[in-house]
Amino acid sequence: MKTLLELKADILKALAHPNRIRIVEALRCEETCNCELAPSLGLEQSNLSRHIALLLQTGIIAARKEGVKTFYRVVDPDVFTILDLVQNIVKKRAEAQLAMLNS
Repeated sequence: MKTLLELKADILKALAHPNRIRIVEALRCEETCNCELAPSLGLEQSNLSRHIALLLQTGIIAARKEGVKTFYRVVDPDVFTILDLVQNIVKKRAEAQLAMLNS
């Protein structure tokens, strides 16, 4: 059985790739079909499938079949809080670096 720290690390590792962040962000507003994700993100279907598999495995996203299409959605919207917090950290660092350059 995994420890709490290992479970946290699994989630953070799953989010630790730009393409996986892009996929999750693309699902921020609504459930989306895989047939729409690949072209909108500019990813090859095989590349998209690999990243989606990891996001599914960690429970960050869930899949629903409708005929031949598969729709994906984010399971817990708190994942967006994580991404927003990281964005705020990056923004603060960039602002601090800019302030240093301007001083």
